[in-house]
Amino acid sequence: MAEPYSMIIIGDGWRSRFLCRMAQAVPDRLRVNLVVGHHADRLEAIARDYGVPTSADADAVAATAADFVAVVVSWPATPGLVAQLAEQGRYVYCETPPAPDMEGLRALWARIADRAELVQVGEQYYRMPGHASRLALVRSGVVGTPNSVEIASTHMYHAVALIRDYLGIGLEPATVNARSFTAPMLDPLHFDGWEVDPQPKPLETQIATIDFGEGRYGLYNFVDNQWWNPLLSRRIVIRGSLGEIVDDSVMRFKDGVPMPSRIEYRRLGRDMNLEGNEVATASFDGSVIWRNPCPGSYLSEDDLAVADHLIAMGRYVRGEGPEIYPLAAGIHDHALGLAIGESARTHADVRVEGEPWMYAR
Repeated sequence: MAEPYSMIIIGDGWRSRFLCRMAQAVPDRLRVNLVVGHHADRLEAIARDYGVPTSADADAVAATAADFVAVVVSWPATPGLVAQLAEQGRYVYCETPPAPDMEGLRALWARIADRAELVQVGEQYYRMPGHASRLALVRSGVVGTPNSVEIASTHMYHAVALIRDYLGIGLEPATVNARSFTAPMLDPLHFDGWEVDPQPKPLETQIATIDFGEGRYGLYNFVDNQWWNPLLSRRIVIRGSLGEIVDDSVMRFKDGVPMPSRIEYRRLGRDMNLEGNEVATASFDGSVIWRNPCPGSYLSEDDLAVADHLIAMGRYVRGEGPEIYPLAAGIHDHALGLAIGESARTHADVRVEGEPWMYAR
């Protein structure tokens, strides 16, 4: 087998540990050659927990070989570090978003537009089993030409990236109209764990339309902490010229009648199944439309998507596969996400157009 795809990780926070855990789960596919950070206690814990080399010396990056460098530092520090690495000729896997605001996005693109092919952005959602399966159906033409996507699941640039993927459109101009609403609701689970005695509290909901023209639009609906809140469902609707997909249900016109079908998942570890604990395949109308890219890793669906994304980054760097999520796309989706926030604050339409990255090829 070929050597595992290798990476250097810059940053010693929770996201760095996340990437180390992915490499630990699929050691035949991924390897961490070095983790660089500023906190001795964190680096010591990473070395102990994952058995990877660590260093507090930033110069160690230049002295270490790897397929790519994963940048997982703070928002303000990200664009400068990404640009510096690209200018050195290193391939970079950059966490989303690549810069925190429009000024930063424009400055980053101006600085490394001629080296943009070296930078890919970490946007794994479209590789999750559900999204990957729905995308496969949309691209096969099951519901005809897609014209609208509604997402109530994740926020800002993540949701925008999915909307563009499902619609099959590039870095096109768009008009954003958004509003915010606040109402009380329980919010019992967070990144740090469960609340002891949760009570309803004000949560903000942002709803936006993203109009790409020619009848194509996205409907964005996100509630504070929706990622973690177990009381809030995830919903996605993709409408096309011949039908629609609602979560895992498909309704389209076929053989002269409206025909319902479903995406079905084969999940291991249920009942008497002893093959492990993971999703193995997704199928539609008797055909497999998605397969677990890391069988036997027993990763959750989100973890699996991240591992697959990192492996795909390695393939890209070695010339074995296409780009995974180009810098221009990461910048554009965050620009549209920022437009959602601006429109919600100003109660006015926000137009995103004429930006230099939109002309990247």
